[in-house]
Amino acid sequence: MDFEAWKKPFFSEKMPVCPLRGGWLSFALVDETGDGKAYAGLAYSVLDSQGQQHVGHLDGDGYVKLDNPYRGPQVLTFDALHEASGSDYYGVLQARSHYPLPITELQFRAEQTRFVRSDGQRVETNPAQQQANRFYQVEVRDLVRHVAHLPPPAPRSHGPQRHALQMMADLGFGPPQPGLWGVVLFPNQHTVLQVRPLRALRPMLSTEDGFCAMNLYQLALMATLSYCRFGQEPASHPQDEVHFPQEPSIGHLFAEKLSGYQQAWRVDAEQVQRFYPLYEEVPYSRRFEILPFDPDVYPQNSPTLEARQEYPARLHFFDDEEQGTDTQAFICHHDEVVLIAVRGTASAADGLRDANAHQVPFADGLGKAHEGFYQAYRAMRDFVLRYLDQFYIGQRIVICGHSLGGAIALLLAEGLRRVKDANYNVLLYTYGAPRAADAEFTGGAAALVHHRIVNHNDPVPSVPTTWMNTTAKLWVPGAVALFSASTPGGLLFAAGLVRIGGQPYQHHGEQQHFMPITLADGTHSSVLWKPGCESVQEAECNRALRLHGDMPERDNLLKQLFQASQHAMVVSYVPAAWATLRRWQQTLDNRGSLVTAREYALIDRALSTMREQLQDKRLELHRLSPANGRGHEQHDALSAEIDRLQTSRQRLESLRWRRLEVRDVYGSYASSAHLQPSLERWFGHRENRELSQLASIPPAFQADRGRGKPLDLDSIV
Repeated sequence: MDFEAWKKPFFSEKMPVCPLRGGWLSFALVDETGDGKAYAGLAYSVLDSQGQQHVGHLDGDGYVKLDNPYRGPQVLTFDALHEASGSDYYGVLQARSHYPLPITELQFRAEQTRFVRSDGQRVETNPAQQQANRFYQVEVRDLVRHVAHLPPPAPRSHGPQRHALQMMADLGFGPPQPGLWGVVLFPNQHTVLQVRPLRALRPMLSTEDGFCAMNLYQLALMATLSYCRFGQEPASHPQDEVHFPQEPSIGHLFAEKLSGYQQAWRVDAEQVQRFYPLYEEVPYSRRFEILPFDPDVYPQNSPTLEARQEYPARLHFFDDEEQGTDTQAFICHHDEVVLIAVRGTASAADGLRDANAHQVPFADGLGKAHEGFYQAYRAMRDFVLRYLDQFYIGQRIVICGHSLGGAIALLLAEGLRRVKDANYNVLLYTYGAPRAADAEFTGGAAALVHHRIVNHNDPVPSVPTTWMNTTAKLWVPGAVALFSASTPGGLLFAAGLVRIGGQPYQHHGEQQHFMPITLADGTHSSVLWKPGCESVQEAECNRALRLHGDMPERDNLLKQLFQASQHAMVVSYVPAAWATLRRWQQTLDNRGSLVTAREYALIDRALSTMREQLQDKRLELHRLSPANGRGHEQHDALSAEIDRLQTSRQRLESLRWRRLEVRDVYGSYASSAHLQPSLERWFGHRENRELSQLASIPPAFQADRGRGKPLDLDSIV
């Protein structure tokens, strides 16, 4: 037979083409330390050049020797499925009705091994290599048939010879190899296969109701990630496989980086500063899962389904641009958490929806909701419920969102909480979210756990104002005319701001407020606390808008609307959340208090001034308004707010003496064995080893200084 030149080295007198027996071959599976005990007893299959199958089990050291096989290359596979109980999570993954996973025993064993290097990079030498004629760095996907649910291969310098497998298929040796799976072994040689551990990283998220600094930071990053594309290629109608090469993207983070044990920090395309999430190391099957795509295994993936074809982007990513709402969100899960992140304003369609402040009934609960936000919620509700129907097994549902995304997230969280007989346990964190519904909704949703994060300089949480109940068609043209110095426009604007019936807009959730502090050296930090009153939030917004009497200065208002950097995530909320986490970590280590004496004095002085201003306004109203008219109502409202300010001062005072517990910082991970190694990994990055007393907010890069950030239309609703 006239062989091609590249095939000749694989055949000699020792390995003739004719079916002769003789000789031997041996192989061993080992971990990165050279130990084969992790694979002891594992069932193997060797297919020889005549198509005969040799099966057996590895010995206690992961070793096998075959005597007198047919001479020629052999193909080694480990395709026996893992046998798990139904209550075990591996059993759940194998038996679920949607996208059951073909988890082999080899995969299960590899998930129980660990990397030698903490960064997951391959080690280039192995003690078992010294006794080997051939040494291969292999992955589970090299040795099993179905690989769509497994991570992409990591770089390696001693990979198995895939061209030998192709050669056997070309020559018709052995059984058909349409998928070219398995590793080729050669006779009269001992082969050592170093199996890469199947470990993954996943962002740590506390599942407890209580607020914790870790969730504050982690979910700020996830809310920021919601602005990215999903990143699947091909984006639609895939034929046989999908990839996620785009960085940053949702698919790339979960399916490429974290599945491959790589620490990722980029969650925004324009991000310059490194903000690493706190990652825990877990067996690969307990990662945040991006579901597999394999038309041979899952009929719903078949390209022949055309518009009804399922693929990861459709399962995990919601983008309703075709329906006109342009709502965007992603969802994924592991065995303990279902994570949903909803995007804020990012398009003209978003802005027009934000501007529609008309109230409509919240059909899935009590009260009325902002019509634009409600339309967006209804657009994505079925998408979320369909995912939960397939993959919910009792996990905590953690939802986050920024700006408009926070408002939609609130409606979604309450809607899920009220799904009949589902018993969904929802935890919500929102950042810079506007008011989404009225007082009746807020009262009806009192049982929903919602931590509402507000930046002191962010005007968006002050809208829609409590008195609004009108459509964008009325008030937006009036606002534009007013800000263009048109008196008729001002009248139209004023008419649009009249709430006709119904209850006032009201915030939901427990407010966590970033109070800015300028340190003695001029750097900026912030104190996170619960003021318990609207004045702190409203006063800063009014100052930013430069209200003069009841009329804003138009130039300054417009400037604020288009340069609201304090509303942005990467340059505002994320740095402040990082600084809070570092501050609380240092406070925990030092057994100190959450605020210093100087910080307390600065904030208390601001509260005192605010209280005096409200008292003066109350006296003015008392002199100018009749006791039984509208002035009386305003007088009572001011009195109530003055009382709340006093309560806020008492809360501030308590921070001087409060001592943090580990649970305040890390929530449900306070007693977890994963906490310490995860912290060591996080502090391994120089950005997280800031040792300043107050963990000030990292300074912006020079290119970011003075750069305006667009403020969404939802900020003026």
